[in-house]
Amino acid sequence: MANEVQVTIEEENYITKVAYGDLSILADEPEELGGQNKGLTPNQLLLASVGSCKVITMRMYANRKNWDVKKINIQLSSESVKSDLQQTTYIKCHISFEGNLDEDQIKRLYIIADKCPIQKILQNPIVIESNVIDTN
Repeated sequence: MANEVQVTIEEENYITKVAYGDLSILADEPEELGGQNKGLTPNQLLLASVGSCKVITMRMYANRKNWDVKKINIQLSSESVKSDLQQTTYIKCHISFEGNLDEDQIKRLYIIADKCPIQKILQNPIVIESNVIDTN
């Protein structure tokens, strides 16, 4: 299956269905912005994507090394700082581990976290192309 996601919004503000094959989730806005708070906001979904990618990448590495990692947790937040020339967004990731890990293993997992594919995408130029297609 191609890496293609279908996103649909109908008349009900702002509930959005995000689908990939048989899988789906809802995105929405909080009530104070006119939404119904029935799903994560687009910004929260972006943070979830970064966090999910990082923990999966660390889990894969720890599994290959047979390290005793019971749990990996990341708390993420974002903040945008605007200047006259650009806007810079800072994503902060606070990582914690449960298991029997020494200091060198924790340092290595921290380095591995920054190698996740989503982080690599976001740290390089991104071009988003949009077009209107005739569905009639």
